[in-house]
Amino acid sequence: MLRRTRMIIWVLAILGITLLGLFDPARPSAMAQQPTGSVATVTGTPAGPTIKVDQSIPQIRVYAGPSSFDYPAIGVLLGNEIAPAIGRARGREDWIQIRYPGVPGSIGWIYGPYTSLSAGALLPVVELPPTPTPLSTPTINPTLEAAFIGQQTPTRLPTFTPPPPLDLPSFTDPIPTRATGVPIGLLILGLGLFGFFGAVISYLRGR
Repeated sequence: MLRRTRMIIWVLAILGITLLGLFDPARPSAMAQQPTGSVATVTGTPAGPTIKVDQSIPQIRVYAGPSSFDYPAIGVLLGNEIAPAIGRARGREDWIQIRYPGVPGSIGWIYGPYTSLSAGALLPVVELPPTPTPLSTPTINPTLEAAFIGQQTPTRLPTFTPPPPLDLPSFTDPIPTRATGVPIGLLILGLGLFGFFGAVISYLRGR
């Protein structure tokens, strides 16, 4: 029992010495150093001629060339925004070349009537850039087109069948028959005379 107790004490002593060796009070703890200064930012204005977007327009598009049809749009400028002006397009003086960072060559084109040029600025004439070539020319595969477009089956035109002939009734003129009996005119004349005599007799009786 005593031997086991001594063994436990020796083990605890060795562990304590090992822990004390790992802890070095002379070695300072490393702490990250926080910067105390401020990072300088560039807020300068562009030198030379500048353009300013009309403040009444929310935004205008920036194109890769002096045309909204031949060149794609590469960005926008907001209303009242300022950009350095480089030159005007030859034959298209309404289009102004500007410095536009973030695109290939840092060059863009805007439509001049939407902007105002800095006072006294004279812009040189700039040659037109080449128009971009399309990435691919779409072609239609005739076999694929025939697979989606069904073949129209010819329909037989209706044939005209004449109606059967109509049976028209035939009428014959009636054969005039000879009238028999008293003529109507004589009967009317007799009634008139009968009335006349009746009136005369009535007049004579009244007297």
